[in-house]
Amino acid sequence: MNSTGGNPPSLAVSIGGLTLKNPVMPASGTFGYGEEYAPFADLNRLGAVVTKGISLLPRTGNPPPRIMESPAGMLNAVGLQNVGVRAFVSEKLPYLKQFDVPVIANIFGEAVDEYAAVAEILSRAGGVHALEVNISCPNVKKGGIAFGARPESAAEVTAAVRGSTDLPVIVKLTPNVTDIVEIALASESAGAHALSLINTLLGMSIDVERRVPHLANVTGGLSGPAVRPVAVRMVWQVAGRVKVPVIGVGGIVDAASALEFLIAGARAVQVGTGQFVNPGTTLDVIDGIEAYLHRHGMKGVQDLIGSLQCNFA
Repeated sequence: MNSTGGNPPSLAVSIGGLTLKNPVMPASGTFGYGEEYAPFADLNRLGAVVTKGISLLPRTGNPPPRIMESPAGMLNAVGLQNVGVRAFVSEKLPYLKQFDVPVIANIFGEAVDEYAAVAEILSRAGGVHALEVNISCPNVKKGGIAFGARPESAAEVTAAVRGSTDLPVIVKLTPNVTDIVEIALASESAGAHALSLINTLLGMSIDVERRVPHLANVTGGLSGPAVRPVAVRMVWQVAGRVKVPVIGVGGIVDAASALEFLIAGARAVQVGTGQFVNPGTTLDVIDGIEAYLHRHGMKGVQDLIGSLQCNFA
């Protein structure tokens, strides 16, 4: 028997007023609209479902090829293909409402006004429990990283979304900046209820026989285990400076890699590329975190968050 007295440890966490039964959710852009993964993973067991990025109008995304495997990761330049916010509300959201799981809608726009418009529509729709504001995608010519690379524009988008919704606002940050803490603090000051980080690292791969890029977009976003050390470092840096909760994302493929983020200070985690290898990764991570808490005699995941000790003496 451990210090929990035989009771199961609590996995519940709170993110900006949103209570999650556990800290594990899929990362936007890797889980479709939830329906695609339902045959492989019980959505009711997740902490939340995070849908792929939604814009005001439908988008076809970038031309193919737009996916390339790389050692310990993947390059993508999908370009935020999506059905548009109105089709999302009428065609995708009703399916998600049948599950007992919060829905976090990832949103983006080509202009600040578009972010605000999408936020307003989703807030009125019902069935969306929080918004994740994408100011970090590297694969679109307008919007995305263009807003997330400077503290002023990150704050402008955050404030505009906050002014358009009563839902919790989670701002997703890019690692493709000199100082991610600066962007995090600006977003927090502008009203973000939480931050998620990181989005993909900008990368490139070349077909040396044909001497052309593998991706039609030339560059793409690198994800997967290769980026995890960068993501853990940035989560640790940001969690130590902001007061709002941090959600860790980047290269999580099992419970051990998720635990790194929680110990570094993340209050929750998102699983992305790992799901393409094992569609049940999110559930394996939930089970693994619970087993870890049992093994270490912890009453709940709160005992684990931010428990990193850097003193090796």
